[in-house]
Amino acid sequence: MGRSRGGLTTKIHALVDAEGRPIRIELTAGQAGDAPVAATLLADIRPGAAVVADKAYDTDGVRAFVQDRGAWPNIPPRSIRKATFSFSRWVYRQRNLVERFFNRIKQMRGIATRYDRRADNFLAAIKLVAARLWVNAL
Repeated sequence: MGRSRGGLTTKIHALVDAEGRPIRIELTAGQAGDAPVAATLLADIRPGAAVVADKAYDTDGVRAFVQDRGAWPNIPPRSIRKATFSFSRWVYRQRNLVERFFNRIKQMRGIATRYDRRADNFLAAIKLVAARLWVNAL
């Protein structure tokens, strides 16, 4: 997808549930920002949910999007922020579920090294691994 001196680069964005199982997966180019894809990831969020994300998703647009849907954005503020927001470090610890998901999919050699040249093939391989994780969780 994205080009750099090192070759093709791709970012994987994932939304996982409270058990660490993937709900939605999106791909972007490696040089693209994280926050613009948040609207597609969080399109089906339920009211009363807590959205735990990292600092890359700390924008006014993402916070407003989550709050308009009746959910609570638990996103740590970036260092350049002047305003303060409600943030719970205890709830933020649950973000390790996303990191565990990424570690599980990177155990598959084809995903970790990204052999696919086309983004749609790479996304399909990631979704197959995600389906395998769902089956193993049952």
